[in-house]
Parts: sequence; structure tokens; C-alpha cells
Amino acid sequence: MGAPSPGRTTVLVTGTDTGVGKTWAGCALAHALRAVGRRVIAVKPVESGCGDSGAEPAAGEDGERLAAATGQAAPRRALRRFRAAIAPAAAADLESGNPSEAAGTLELDQIAAEIEAAAGDADVLLVEGAGGLLSPMAWDWTAVDLARTLDASALVIASDRLGTINHTLLTLSALDLAGVRVAGVVLSAPAAPDASTGGNAAAIMRLSGIDRVRAVPRVDDPAAAAEWFGEVVSWL
Repeated sequence: MGAPSPGRTTVLVTGTDTGVGKTWAGCALAHALRAVGRRVIAVKPVESGCGDSGAEPAAGEDGERLAAATGQAAPRRALRRFRAAIAPAAAADLESGNPSEAAGTLELDQIAAEIEAAAGDADVLLVEGAGGLLSPMAWDWTAVDLARTLDASALVIASDRLGTINHTLLTLSALDLAGVRVAGVVLSAPAAPDASTGGNAAAIMRLSGIDRVRAVPRVDDPAAAAEWFGEVVSWL
């Protein structure tokens, strides 16, 4: 695998769980980076819950949404796509019917090399994980291993709802244990706010000692949310 470019910033966009707004945040961040003149490429290494693996990506797929946000010519979809909407490692097994074949499809060094090749001369490379931080991308590696391989910092996305303090602190602990730098934490507004919404950011800062924690409002269009990510750009 080629070495990461020394002049490029690489960020793993990861989450505390599935459905917390990783892709939305990645798209908003891409728009914010472009607004300040940064060349950005976004890559979804592995995505499950897709259509036929040989078909063109559907408009709702994460890889397609990220590519649309950056305006990049390629890749226009996730590097590995699987039909079953389950953890990528399990989806690969199910699709191939052959565990050793699935392992070859999801080989860490090969995927990392493809990501590096896709980055080209970008100023910023965004790499979006699948599910929560420790969801298995393959049976022998997670997004943590990918971040270490790419020398990436991690932007943690969580939902601003009850339970997020515990989920976020566990995610931050795993990143710290692995030696992965945390760029910051973004709390996305949930569809149904609860009594904790609006107060979780302060609690996470107090308990983690990290002051780069911000809650962002619920805006359906990530391009319109880019203004809220101006501060996040400065964290990178």
C-alpha cells in the first residue's frame, strides 16, 4: 500500500451507532470544505443494504450521496457493496457463501490502497465507516484499523438523544485506546427530541475533557447545513 500523502488531511467519519447521521454529516462537511476552497474526496469503503453489487448505485446510497456532495468524478459509489442490510462482514459472507472468498474481498490493505488511489491530489480525504465504530468491516478489522492504516483522525457523529453520553464516551475510549486522534464530536439533532437533547454536548465535554463537541440543528439538506460545519472545518 502506498504511504498516505503528507500534505493531505485524512478524516474518518465514524459514529456511535448506525442511523446517527454519518453520511449527512459527511456531506455537510464536504460542502463546508468546498466553500472555503478545499479540494475534498469522500470515500465509503464498504456499504451494505445496497442493490445488486454490479448495478449502478441508487440515489439514496451513502457512497453516491458523498460523491454528489464533493462533486468528485470517482468513486461514485462505495468500493464494496453488499445487498443485505447487516454488518458488512456478515453481508459479505452471506453474498459469497464462501468465508475465505469474502475475506479476500474485504482485505484491509487492498481497500486502503484503493482509498489512497482515489484520494489523488485532494486536500482533504473523508472516509466514512459503516455502522458504529467497532462494527466489523471484515471479521478481522474495523474502522479503527482503517483509521490507523490511513493515519486518519476521527470525527465522531452521534445523535443528540438519550443514551448518547454513554455511547459517545465508549466510542471515544476505543479511539483513545487505539491511538487515533479525535478531531471532534458532532451531535446531530434527532427526529424526535427528548429531555436530553441540547444538554448532551456539555455533558460529553465535561466527562471526556474534549472541548470540540458541538450539536447541530436538524436540516434535511446537508448543503444547507454546511454553515454549521464551518467550526468543524477548523478542527481538522
